[in-house]
Amino acid sequence: MTKHTKYVSKTPNEQGVIEWTEQENKTWQTLITRQLSKIEDKACDEYINGLKKIQLPLDRVPQLDEVSKVLKETTGWQCHAVPALIGFGEFFKLLSEKKFPVATFIRSEEELDYLQEPDIFHEIFGHCPLLTNSSFANYTQAYGKMGLNATKEQRVFLARLYWFTVEFGLLATPEGTRIYGGGILSSPGETEYALTAKTVERRVLNKQKVVDVFRTQYRIDIMQPVYFMLNQVSDLDKIRELEVDEIMDLIEEAKSLGMFPAKFEPKNVA
Repeated sequence: MTKHTKYVSKTPNEQGVIEWTEQENKTWQTLITRQLSKIEDKACDEYINGLKKIQLPLDRVPQLDEVSKVLKETTGWQCHAVPALIGFGEFFKLLSEKKFPVATFIRSEEELDYLQEPDIFHEIFGHCPLLTNSSFANYTQAYGKMGLNATKEQRVFLARLYWFTVEFGLLATPEGTRIYGGGILSSPGETEYALTAKTVERRVLNKQKVVDVFRTQYRIDIMQPVYFMLNQVSDLDKIRELEVDEIMDLIEEAKSLGMFPAKFEPKNVA
């Protein structure tokens, strides 16, 4: 999570409607039409099914209530408008309450291809279709509950679990490798890179391998050198079924074993 942002979230009016400008609607149209063509035969079936249920508009930014209506009818979730950046405490709390935080701003034309902080396109297009899937929705809520009472140090390890599943997760399906992570699905470059790059390491993720996730470092501002793969989205149920104490024990195990060597160069800080 970045500490600073130039973006400011929009505030809904008294009717709960966010007034988007013509340029912002045009940006949404550019982003969604481009990405729909990119994810064809690359996104997992569970995501595509959710996309069909939500029926996102192509010509304008959707209103949160429109998306929430479908989420509530399928899994009981809803979108929750938040500032451009929120703290981990609020993030975990919202997820535990089945409220998916959505920053109500959209990226500028200059940052169409890459934006470090999550905007409304990333959150709605990248994540909300899968929130119609019970396994993904239940896992996301359980994740929020995991983090509620975790220490600051434990939350660093939990962030890796979110990163390598919800954000950058892949599936090994009979039809080939497919994407379910929202960080990939909302990125044109990473959609292609995650599936085709020969230098990428794609590791197996199951209930026994969660400790490996906790030991894997990542950077948010590069194409990922490591991805973790499930066989199907419902495999998240097995991770969700781990008790909080078991998760914390795995974090302690990861701490004792130490981190895997980073697969990337350190970030230069000016």
